[in-house]
Amino acid sequence: MTPYTIAQEAYAALGVDTEAALQRLAATPISLHCWQGDDVGGFEKEGGELGSGLAVTGNYPGKARTIAELRADLDQAYALIPGRHRLNLHACYADFSGGKVDRDALTIAQFQSWIDWAKARGLGMDFNPSYFAHPKADDGLTLTHPDAGIRGFWIEHGKACRRIGAEMGRQLGSATVTNVWIPDGSKDLRMDRKGPRVLLEASLDAVFAEQIDPQFHLDAVESKLFGIGSESYVVGSHEFYLGYAIKNQTLCCLDAGHFHPTENLSDKISSVLQFVPEILLHVSRGVRWDSDHVVLLDDPTMALMQELVRGDFLGRTHIGLDYFDASINRVAAWVIGTRNSLKGLLLALLEPAAKLRELEAAGDFTSRLALFEECKSLPWGLVWDEHCRRQNVPLGSAWMGALKTYEKQVLAARA
Repeated sequence: MTPYTIAQEAYAALGVDTEAALQRLAATPISLHCWQGDDVGGFEKEGGELGSGLAVTGNYPGKARTIAELRADLDQAYALIPGRHRLNLHACYADFSGGKVDRDALTIAQFQSWIDWAKARGLGMDFNPSYFAHPKADDGLTLTHPDAGIRGFWIEHGKACRRIGAEMGRQLGSATVTNVWIPDGSKDLRMDRKGPRVLLEASLDAVFAEQIDPQFHLDAVESKLFGIGSESYVVGSHEFYLGYAIKNQTLCCLDAGHFHPTENLSDKISSVLQFVPEILLHVSRGVRWDSDHVVLLDDPTMALMQELVRGDFLGRTHIGLDYFDASINRVAAWVIGTRNSLKGLLLALLEPAAKLRELEAAGDFTSRLALFEECKSLPWGLVWDEHCRRQNVPLGSAWMGALKTYEKQVLAARA
């Protein structure tokens, strides 16, 4: 017997088909966020502060400085993560080798090289307008700016990004999720909380006015509890965007780091999906006020994945990562976070769902709780190793050796 067949028999005794779980795991992509590789720098300008409620801490050596370096780092990360996944790109990562244009004038020309790169690797792509780190966002206002000219600039940026996202989806044969997040808010108390939200609804309506085939493109809107410079008031609150998504039947983005620490994001999924067609789930880890730490295989992460599986929501959920840590090896941060997200999903897929539902329906909550707890000690790690083996990536911590070699040979050379 192999270690995997031992695990297979243990799960089969509880009615769990490990082969079905592995098949579903291999068919579920995670969208890796490009901004982990260069501290949300992008390729519009050299250095500079992010602002707009964003900040990255740490100065670990080896940050990607060019498109070529970022792509090389992504290639290394994908080589250590089991499965076929996606790339989530921000508009500020445009390829300006053909000449600079401002954000309201972006076209597919600035992203064709990214599409070609993704297509050669069999990756799908997701996309984001960049409503930050720009002179017209210096005061922290974009789609809700009181100046109609500035507001119009950001509306045109959103329109341009939707067209780019649609072309990405068309060329790659997989719908692109284009996600709108804006930093707009107030550091201190506002007299008028309604006015900016009226402007935001009108701006979003203008951005989304063009009808795009959902076969190629899907829209999502993302809330945040607060940010740097918007501690007292965020225009795009959860309630605002949930209402907007329901009204317009667009995707609602739920980010694990964008809610109060005492809220359980996993508990929101079934409620939100009761009224919107699909969701975008950003897997992240909040630590006190900071929302963007590397994903762990912790209780909140496992609870998210359990809810997706228990509620049969995987087919209606687009999973992506959203964090940035410059205090550790940036490529390792991708690998750690993605592998942990996949491990959480595998654990959820290996639950004896039929038995647990049977106990719950019978009112045997004692046995239900006992089985929940016993599942934690089942040999799921052996099933994970089998997944890695079949996907031709290192088992256990062996991936760290490959990454250390990459750090010495590639990252260390970046002065």
